[in-house]
Amino acid sequence: MTIPAEIFARTNFGVLDWAIVGVYLLVSVGIGVYARSFVNTMDDFVVAKRSVRTALGIASMSSTELGLITVMYSAQKGFVGGFAAFHIAVVAGVVTLLVGLTGFLVVRLRAYRVLTIPEFYEKRFGRKTRILGGCVLALAGILNMGMFLKVESMFIVAVTGLEPGATLTTVMVVLMSLALLYTVFGGMVSDMVTDYLQFVVLAFGLLAACWFAASEVGFDHAFQAVAVLKGEAGFNPVAAEGAFGPAYMAWMAFLGLVSCAVWPTAVARALAADSGATVKRIYTWSSIGFLTRFLMPYFLGICALVYVTEQPDLKAVFFPARPGTQALDNLYALPVFLSHILPAGVIGIVVAAMLAALMSTYDSYFLTWSSVITQDVIAPLTGDRIGMRARILITRLLMVGIGVYLVYWGLFYRGREDIWDYMAVSGAIYFTGAFAVMLGGLYWKRASSTGATLAILSGCSAVLGLSPVQDALGVRLPSAWVGLATVAASVVVMIAGSLAFPDRPRARRRG
Repeated sequence: MTIPAEIFARTNFGVLDWAIVGVYLLVSVGIGVYARSFVNTMDDFVVAKRSVRTALGIASMSSTELGLITVMYSAQKGFVGGFAAFHIAVVAGVVTLLVGLTGFLVVRLRAYRVLTIPEFYEKRFGRKTRILGGCVLALAGILNMGMFLKVESMFIVAVTGLEPGATLTTVMVVLMSLALLYTVFGGMVSDMVTDYLQFVVLAFGLLAACWFAASEVGFDHAFQAVAVLKGEAGFNPVAAEGAFGPAYMAWMAFLGLVSCAVWPTAVARALAADSGATVKRIYTWSSIGFLTRFLMPYFLGICALVYVTEQPDLKAVFFPARPGTQALDNLYALPVFLSHILPAGVIGIVVAAMLAALMSTYDSYFLTWSSVITQDVIAPLTGDRIGMRARILITRLLMVGIGVYLVYWGLFYRGREDIWDYMAVSGAIYFTGAFAVMLGGLYWKRASSTGATLAILSGCSAVLGLSPVQDALGVRLPSAWVGLATVAASVVVMIAGSLAFPDRPRARRRG
């Protein structure tokens, strides 16, 4: 639909706010450029010399896993599902705490002293498994972040009151250029340093946004409004008429596990830690971050829902009464809400916080996917004959290539699913198979390279959960069912393949 410009024009974002945002961006980019002098090897660039201790690891983990995209897709879930969406946050926090207390997967993986998860595949199962795993991981990871740039640019356009339409593309290019600039130069060193700054700014900004949202809407009123708008489904995730259900909750429980223990951007913190004990402490305390990274945006999304439905002009565009009229994308609800209720100065700090969230996510994602392609695909295919400087250069060039892809994919992808569900399905192409491979490789001596290969390939079937793929095939399948079925299939083929085709004793790799 044509976006009504007057909806965005009511923003309180002004000159002072632009100044606050500009200063923050200059500081962040400056740190990234300065960090270049500390990068000499891939260990420096990818895992910061494995010297990360507890406090820095917690701050880095929390800020990386709370990006602007996280705020946007979580607010969208709150807007659509009401308080029932809180179950996703609770599960994420509990599962991360359990991983921290037990060290499940991550401590054993760190003991292999690898830079990436596919490197573990080679040590345990052989080089072919590493190359295949690296290709699938890079494909899924880059596809997973395909909507980041567009969604985050939608936030900036709406909250600042920029002219909708072609301006969105300009904002996408500017944001991508800034994110690339300081990540390409500094790698994990700049990632870790700036994550401290971003963690502080982000925590303050989110708390401020929640305080003003609560003051505007009111806790009691929010509960009452959700009860009227959604009934039981707004509070009970298994309500028959709700947006979730038992299968979805089971899928979210598995996502909570893989998000912290299998997803590479989180696991990178474990691989960079100075000891296994530090890994456990990082995850134990980061469980609070995994909980609050969802709870606060969900609450903001719920407040945005209440506010929108009580403003006639906003309700008319987000919930048009005329049949056949296209509604305004509900991703715009949060930034429009914040732009109307936050005063000048405060809104600048909040937007700087959201940009902090954006930066802390992009640096990790760029670094992870580009280093996987370099270390786990290109280097093995060339017989590890690529020098260290060449590897760093290739990794940096790949970051630029990924950035160009994000601009393209964000502009042209069309799917029906919520952003969180898109990310879950696209990520499942990697993590369903990877979970089976890591579980077998780390805990089962009889796990074989054939079983690992079959599990990785089986995980690719998760692509069936994407709506454009289903449209092409003429089927309608709930993404949660596709995800759970893919998990089960990957584990089964890992076991069956390992029993049917065991590795020869001399071929088995050990850490």
